[in-house]
Amino acid sequence: MATLRELKGRIGSVASSEKITGAMKMISSAKMHRAEADLRRLLPFRQQIENIIGNLLSADAEFSSPLTDEREIRSVAIVVLGSDDGLCGAYNINIFKELLSIVKEGQTRYGAGVNMTVIPVGRKIAKAAGKIKLSGVTVDFPDGIDSKSSGETVKSFTRSLQERFLNGEFDRVELLYMNFQSVSRQRVKCDRLLPVSSETFVSDGLQPASRPYLFEPDAPSIFVSVLPMYLLAVMQEVFTENRASEQAARIMAMQSANDNAKKLLEQLRLEYNKLRQQSITTELLDIVGGQVRD
Repeated sequence: MATLRELKGRIGSVASSEKITGAMKMISSAKMHRAEADLRRLLPFRQQIENIIGNLLSADAEFSSPLTDEREIRSVAIVVLGSDDGLCGAYNINIFKELLSIVKEGQTRYGAGVNMTVIPVGRKIAKAAGKIKLSGVTVDFPDGIDSKSSGETVKSFTRSLQERFLNGEFDRVELLYMNFQSVSRQRVKCDRLLPVSSETFVSDGLQPASRPYLFEPDAPSIFVSVLPMYLLAVMQEVFTENRASEQAARIMAMQSANDNAKKLLEQLRLEYNKLRQQSITTELLDIVGGQVRD
């Protein structure tokens, strides 16, 4: 049975843990709101690029770009985004499970001879991806980039993926990340980055504007120039969504830990008070018994 001193020590330790988890929740909340604000700033830029490409596709002109070339799928790259830090619940575990599912599905769809390259972004997901031991699957750890990378680093990373696609190293590039919907809801999502499909700009109700456009120098040249901007906008949005989702998952994890700490603290305080009352009662009985004997 625990002594009063031991229980007091446990109560102090649990109370400190409660304060720490509460502070971490507040920090994660601030980071998540900042990522949400970044998402709102990125959205108009991406929408404008999509509108431009949509109007270009509606024009009476021939369009072609190496970034839209559909090839026989022999090599697939999967860029998977996770977190660099822990304490975010099952965040990375859920992403890793979906990664394994997509890899197996890709081998079934494209044949056993397809080469699949996993490119993990984030220290935690990289550690998990390093344990993959499947035939035809390699893990390529990128240098100088993580889940917290700045805009310039993301731009350089996107450019390197484009070059590898254009060089024929990859026939398809996919993005696997956690789509942010709300604080309590995030879902794993897989989008195709390359090759760019024209269906992207006519789905989700996107329609070109009815007003006439004058293209200068010419529509095909603008199309080729705008596509890399679109890819960069997509990549920046994915990185930002991933950061927002990570912080949202950490908020929920810290909330759960805080709730558990409160429950444990209540139980320990109740046990402490019972033991203290028992000790006081025993002392009083000893005093009364001594007086009676005297």
